[in-house]
Amino acid sequence: MIILESAESILSIKRKTSIDEYVEKVKEIVEEVRKKGDKAIIEFTERFDGVKLNPEKFKINEDEIERAYEVVEYDLIDALELARENIEKFHTITAPQETFVDFDYAFMGKKYVPIESVGVYVPGGRASYPSTALMACIPAKIAGVNRIVVCTPPSKNGSVNPITLVACDMGGANEIYRIGGAQSIAALAYGTETIKPVLKIVGPGNIYVTAAKILVSKDVAIDMPAGPSEILIIADDTADPDLIALDCLAQLEHDPMAVAVVLTTSDYIIKSLTEKIKKDVKNLYLAKVSSIEKAIELSNLFAPEHLELVFDGAENSINLIKNAGSVFIGEYSGVAFGDYISGTNHILPTAGYAKMFSGLSVETFMKSITFQQIREKGVFMMCEKAAKIAKAEGLEYHALSLEERIKKLKG
Repeated sequence: MIILESAESILSIKRKTSIDEYVEKVKEIVEEVRKKGDKAIIEFTERFDGVKLNPEKFKINEDEIERAYEVVEYDLIDALELARENIEKFHTITAPQETFVDFDYAFMGKKYVPIESVGVYVPGGRASYPSTALMACIPAKIAGVNRIVVCTPPSKNGSVNPITLVACDMGGANEIYRIGGAQSIAALAYGTETIKPVLKIVGPGNIYVTAAKILVSKDVAIDMPAGPSEILIIADDTADPDLIALDCLAQLEHDPMAVAVVLTTSDYIIKSLTEKIKKDVKNLYLAKVSSIEKAIELSNLFAPEHLELVFDGAENSINLIKNAGSVFIGEYSGVAFGDYISGTNHILPTAGYAKMFSGLSVETFMKSITFQQIREKGVFMMCEKAAKIAKAEGLEYHALSLEERIKKLKG
C-alpha cells in the first residue's frame, strides 16, 4: 500500500507493460500456426499446456456440453441464467439503431450489419471464467453474428472446465475449441485445416494473448488493447471504508499487476483503509484530494477501467465523467456486480485506453453502412459546388460525373 503525498502522482503509476518484447516472442508462434496449421497447434499445445491433442479433439463436441450441464450444480446454472438474462436485456436495449433522415434534397440513412464471424478468447486452464464467455458471446449473438467461435485453454487432462462450457453454450457460441494462448489467436486470425478463420477477435487474456492480438490486428479486427485490471474509487466521509477496502482487494486479486487507487477528501477514509488493509498489499494507492471536483478531474486524466463514485450526491456527477470504462455509483454498486451479473460488460479498456476505446457491446460486433438517395432538388442544389471542389482537387472525372447529371436534368 502506498499513501501518495500528491494526488497528481496517480498519473505516474505504471499501468502499461512494454508490449514490444512480447510481440517479438509470439511472432514465431503466429507464423508457425500460419504456415503449419494444425501441426503447429498440436506442438504448441503440448509445449505450453502439457496436453497432447489431435485435430479431431480440438473442437468440443455436443456430448461434452451435455455432460457439462450434468456436472455443474443447479444453483450455479441458475446464477448464470440470471446473468445471461440481465446481459441480454441491457445489450438489447442499448444496441445501435438504424437511422433514417428525410431531407427535401435527399433521403439518407445509416444501417448496422453484423460482422459475419468473430472469435472469442476465454481465459482458462487452471481457472475458469464463465462470466467472460457470457459477456462476449451474448452481445455478438444479439448483433446477429452468424459464427461465434470460442477458444479457451485446456486443463492438464485436456478437458475444458464444465462451467465454461455451460456459459459458452448459454451465450450462443457455435464452435468451442480447447486451444489457448497465442496459438489460438493465430488460428482464429489465419485459420488451420480444422479451424476456419474469423473477421474479428475479442476477449481478455494474458500478455502473450494480448501481444498476439496486436500482432494479427493488421489482418483481422480486434476489440481493444488490454492490460492489467484496475479500479479508481472517489470517496468522501459518507463512504463505508469496509466496502472500499473489499472492492480494492477484489480488483487486486485479478492479477499481480492489477492497480487500485482511492482518491478521497477524507482523512478518516485513509486512516481506516491503512488499518484494514495489510501494508504489504501491492499496487494499492491512497491519496487525499482537496475536493470531489479535483478527484473527478484527475480521474478523467487517469481514465480508469472501473470507476466507483462513493460520495454524497454522486448520482449528480455522472455527466462530469469523460473517461472511464464503466462507472459504479453509490456504495451498493460494487464492481463485482458489473463483473458478473448486473448486465453491462466487464470486457473494458484498461491502462488509460478508456480515453479512446469503449467497453465491449453489441456495437463491437457490428459495422455501419451509410446510404443516400439524391433527389432532383439535391442535384440542382449541390452539383455545381461539388464539381468546384472536385476540380480544386484535380479530379476532373469526379466533376464531369456531377455536371453530366445536371445536364441531363436540364434536358
